[in-house]
Amino acid sequence: MRKLYLSKNDCKIFGVCGGIAESYDLDPTLVRLGLVFATIVTGVVPLVVTYIIARMIIPFKPVE
Repeated sequence: MRKLYLSKNDCKIFGVCGGIAESYDLDPTLVRLGLVFATIVTGVVPLVVTYIIARMIIPFKPVE
């Protein structure tokens, strides 16, 4: 099972998109572009609120 963590390496704003990209082996730029597109389509507020909530509930990766 994959664990979702915030990214410390590829962090532009809060590390949410970078963490999703690391978790699913995707390019972080594509995840960010998808988020921007989805934000425009849904009308900014829903995804901005979702992004902020994701930042609050997704933990940083524990030190190994």
